[in-house]
Amino acid sequence: MSPTAAEKRKLAPLATPTDLKTNAIQDISGALAALLADVFALYIKTKNFHWHMSGPHFRDYHLMLDEQAEQIFATTDAIAERARKIGGTTLRSIGHIGRLQRINDNDADYVTPEDMLAELRDDNKQLVSILRETHEVCSEHNDFATTSLLEVWIDEAERRTWFLFETTRQQK
Repeated sequence: MSPTAAEKRKLAPLATPTDLKTNAIQDISGALAALLADVFALYIKTKNFHWHMSGPHFRDYHLMLDEQAEQIFATTDAIAERARKIGGTTLRSIGHIGRLQRINDNDADYVTPEDMLAELRDDNKQLVSILRETHEVCSEHNDFATTSLLEVWIDEAERRTWFLFETTRQQK
């Protein structure tokens, strides 16, 4: 193959068949890339807290966070593939995630179990808001397939928020 043909293939646009307009593809895939960055950030933070959990409720919290991390990670491929299905692009690196994420990292040497759970509760609540914003973008462009997926992920994030809230609630 000549270098010219190879170069043309590298520069060829992603021509995935879709009836969505170019601006819809850009808006939706951009929103999905930012969402994916947040989901990866939340996944890593959840695993971080899972690995560093301690205290009298270690087993229960450790298992809950592992379950939540698995659920969060399970959405990553679907988010990225949805962007590609409509002809968009998605994340390319850890650096790309860092530039787009809105969920804050926690690099502290020690975090109490109560603070871990409270922070994850707030992060999942923030993710619900991000999912709703992404849903609005997709709704504006009549992307029913993506809105349908987002509705399931909203429910899952609300459930995680609820579990974390109930786990951190102080009894009087």
